[in-house]
This record gives sequence, structure tokens and C-alpha cells, in this order.
Amino acid sequence: MRHVIAIDQGTTGSTVLVLDEKLEIRGRGYKEFRQIYPKPGWVEHDPEDIWSSVLAALGQALTGIDPKSIASIGITNQRETSIVWDRNTGKAVYNAIVWQDRRTADRCAELKAHGKEARVRQLTGLTLDPYFSGTKVSWLLHNIEGTAAAARAGSLAFGTVDSYLLWRLTGGRVHATDVTNASRTLLFDLKDLTWSDELLELLGVPRALLPEVVPSSGTVGVTKGIAGLPDGVPIAGMAGDQQSALFGQACFSPGDAKCTYGTGAFILMNTGEWPVASKSGLLTTVAWKLASGELRYALEGSAFIAGAAVQWLRDGLGFFSSASEIEALAKTVPESGGVIVVPAFAGLGAPHWRPEARALISGITRGTTRAHIARATLEGIALQNVDILRAMERDAGRPLGTLKVDGGAAANDLLMQFQSDVLGVEIARPEIVESTALGAAFLAGLGTGVWKDPDQLRATWREQRRFKPTTDRSWVTEHLARWDAAVAKA
Repeated sequence: MRHVIAIDQGTTGSTVLVLDEKLEIRGRGYKEFRQIYPKPGWVEHDPEDIWSSVLAALGQALTGIDPKSIASIGITNQRETSIVWDRNTGKAVYNAIVWQDRRTADRCAELKAHGKEARVRQLTGLTLDPYFSGTKVSWLLHNIEGTAAAARAGSLAFGTVDSYLLWRLTGGRVHATDVTNASRTLLFDLKDLTWSDELLELLGVPRALLPEVVPSSGTVGVTKGIAGLPDGVPIAGMAGDQQSALFGQACFSPGDAKCTYGTGAFILMNTGEWPVASKSGLLTTVAWKLASGELRYALEGSAFIAGAAVQWLRDGLGFFSSASEIEALAKTVPESGGVIVVPAFAGLGAPHWRPEARALISGITRGTTRAHIARATLEGIALQNVDILRAMERDAGRPLGTLKVDGGAAANDLLMQFQSDVLGVEIARPEIVESTALGAAFLAGLGTGVWKDPDQLRATWREQRRFKPTTDRSWVTEHLARWDAAVAKA
């Protein structure tokens, strides 16, 4: 029996799954790591913490697994998070600047003021926002002494987390990223699938700093010097976490859509072989490219805060000791009592793109309790997605059918039912909600012949539960009106 390792390097921790050829999970590991907040709006990770967490999770997952049975490794990662390191020592020149980080908001505003946003969107499918990697790298080059000169000389390497992990797993032999991660940098031409000289010049990023761009599936390197693994294991799958989840949810046909409820909420819809330019504030991104040459694009809408809002109730306000307790607390009241929570802790993402927005709680009365705020927080997570999906329907020119869901908060039945109610569509939750890791395994297995094609994988996708709308639409309309009013004030 061959096994495939999936490394899912996320914002707050690293997960490693070991799956067999029948897609049964045979090993699992998880390790959290610290979050660093140097200033308001700044979010960083120590790259060594990221690497240590991956090794720890890998060690847990491989317990009882014959290392010789490992056929391939897939990597999926928190996207946009940016790392620059020394090619000779492997040491990062600065902490990783995380996707949530807002320090380049002024730079983005400056570029917009100079009329650059339309051209950037035309080339990249993205908007000028601190979310993406390009302005983060530019900040590093302009604020860390000696970095710009070293980058021009070719002694430094830039990468998103997939690229950094690939470098470490191969003993520093391979500097590459896949097309999905490249398409999130503000430096990549979405149609030509190459680094754009025009964008590199705009943001002041030397080409010598950049990784090679490779397909999402197919061997790109082999392991070297990793404890618990033999040398020579192919690393054959790489994709940003949301594209990986789309693949792991078997959303292989145009119109298929999924929502991942993690730190943020991320919705992607497969749009087929051609990029669809958004007129509604969404992003156009590469969904995947296989070794066979199959190329797919997606529309994407991102809400920066989802599960992180629940963590805030736990850690910031002390509402409960475990995030999983929020459902029981929220169920102690039949509704939110008019309370609306807009979880804009890191600004508002698609389709609003308001980095200056901040979180807001409205509708509080003397009768408001912790339970009302907890329920309104769950509802706020779902209501953000209504804005995104309605924009997606307009851009794609088709109504949403079934929405597939995954991620930690997808296990919350109250949240999933409310999401179905306010969207007016059915929600399908799979047996394996770790679709991000599953997608990385799919891509790696396809790249090494463990599975022959996507159709074989589609047949293995298994539904665990389906949620159907149950609420009167007039109530939904009233609720959405209160939401819109609160968003306008955030």
C-alpha cells in the first residue's frame, strides 16, 4: 500500500496527513506556532517556527508508517505570506510577513492614487491591497538594511510559504513555487503565466529574487536530509490553501464552488479554462495547472476574518475556554436579539476592499448577553459570505447551486444551517473536512501516478451531511438589511 503525505501549513499551525491509496487517513499530526504582532495591523511569523511546526507534525503523522511506502509529498500553504531568505545559509532576513498584515496600506493607496490599479488588475486579476505579497516584498527590500542590494546580486530568495518549505525539504536545492501561489503575488501575469517585468518594476522587486514557476502537480524536487523520511521522496504537489481545497472538494467542473472556514472564509468558484474578469470586486486567480497541461481558473472572494472572530471571543473576551464551545453557547438563545457583528478586525475584503474598516458590534441593548454576541458572531461570518457569493453569481453569470464547505468551522452545525438559510442554497459538508490537505494529497498522488486522473478522485468524494434552507425569505431580507447598514458603519 502506497501512502501520500499532505503538508498543510496554515496561519496558526501546521497539519500533516498521511493518506493511503483509498484516501483513508492513516496518520495525522498538528503543531501550533506563535503569532507575532509588533505593531497594530502588523502580523508576523518566525520562519523557523513554521519549519519546526512542520517537522513536529510530520513526526507525529509518520508514527507507525513505513517510510519506504511514501510515494510522494504534497504541500499546501497559507497564501500571500512572504519570506525572504539567504540562499547560502537559508536564514530569513526578517520574519515572515503574514497575509493578514496591513503595513503596506499606505503604499497601496499611493499606487491607486497614481492610477495603477486598473493595470494591475488587468495583468494579475487582483486588486491593490496589502493582502497580497508584492507590496510586502517591496516593504522588506526598502526597510531591512542591505536587503535590496543583496536581492539584486542574487544572493537572496523570495517565496511564499510553499516555496520556503520546498527549499527546506530539498536541502536548499530547489527554489520554486506553483502557479496558484504565484498568481497571488501582484507580480504574475495571469494569462501568460509568467513573472511580469512591468509589475516587477512597479514594485521594485528584482527578478533574481524570484522562484521558478511550476505546475501544481508533478515532481518538482525530492527530499534531502529530513528526519523520519528517506532521501529521494518526490515532492509532487503544491498549491495555495484555497485552490488546494477547491481541488480537494472535487470542484472539477465550471460552476462548482466551495467555502473554506478557517482563520478567514474563502470562497472559490471554478470558471473553467479561461480567466473571468470580475466587475464586482472579486479576484481572478489560477485554480490549478496539472502536469498534463490542464489549466483551470477561479473567481475568489475572501473574508479576512472567520474562525479568528471566534478566537477573539475566546482569548480577548473570555467568553469560553475552547472555540468549539461557541455553538452550545449560541444555541441558548433562539436568535441574536438584533445584534449584528461585523468581524472586520483586519479590514473588509471582497467585494468591499476597505482596509480601513474595523470590527463593529451593533444593536446591543440592556438585554444583550454573551450568547447573543456569540450567535451574532457566527452569523457575521456567514453574512460576509452572502456578499461574496452574490457578487460571484453576477460575475459568473450563473446562480450558485450547492456550496461545498470545509475547514474547522464547517463542523459547526448552527453556522452551516444559518449559512444555508441566508444564501437560500444547499450546503454540502464532506466526510473529510480537511479538504485543503486532501487537495495537496490529490495533486501529489496525481503527479506520481498513485491516482490516474481527477475523475477517479471525484468518485471518492463522500458527503457527510447536507443542510437545506429552512427560514422564511422575508426574515432573511430583513436580516440582510440590518447587515448592510452595519457594514456601512464599520
